[in-house]
Amino acid sequence: MARHVKKGDMVVVIAGDDKGKVGPVLHVDAEAAKVTVQGVNRVYKHLRPSRKHPRGGRMQKEMPISISNVLPVDPKTNQPSRVAFRVGSDGSKDRIAKKSGQVLGTVNKAR
Repeated sequence: MARHVKKGDMVVVIAGDDKGKVGPVLHVDAEAAKVTVQGVNRVYKHLRPSRKHPRGGRMQKEMPISISNVLPVDPKTNQPSRVAFRVGSDGSKDRIAKKSGQVLGTVNKAR
């Protein structure tokens, strides 16, 4: 099933504690319907002293958020936009920003 975002897209968080933050998508988990966005939903992971981390400490990392809480940024207007899908005559499937009609990328290439 096609998703409205994919890895590398610039997205805006539209709900939650990090509402309004913008960042690229690092990972998409289609089965769980979650995305990981750089700089969003950061948590501390406490590390026990080990050979790799001899002093232990705290490490910050991004955790996934629901895919429904993000919208891709329209490259033409730099605003969040919903996504439509258009199938071309050659069988290719494109993601299109609804506000401006700008192509965001190809989902399936022509066969």
